Amino acid sequence: MKQLKVTLVRSTISRMEKHKRIVKALGLGKLNSSRVHDDTPVIRGMIDKVSYLLKVEEVQGE
Repeated sequence: MKQLKVTLVRSTISRMEKHKRIVKALGLGKLNSSRVHDDTPVIRGMIDKVSYLLKVEEVQGE
């Protein structure tokens, strides 16, 4: 299955509360923190909502 590496590249300070919660749900806290997620429609939707804060890269999964 394809996987996505999601990195927080912009601060969540003074962003909408909903967007802050989405970033937290993706497992990101501090700037430049990264997580690898499976490429599912749910994760894609979350990424689309806060794409202006993130850098997304495709990772070769197992």
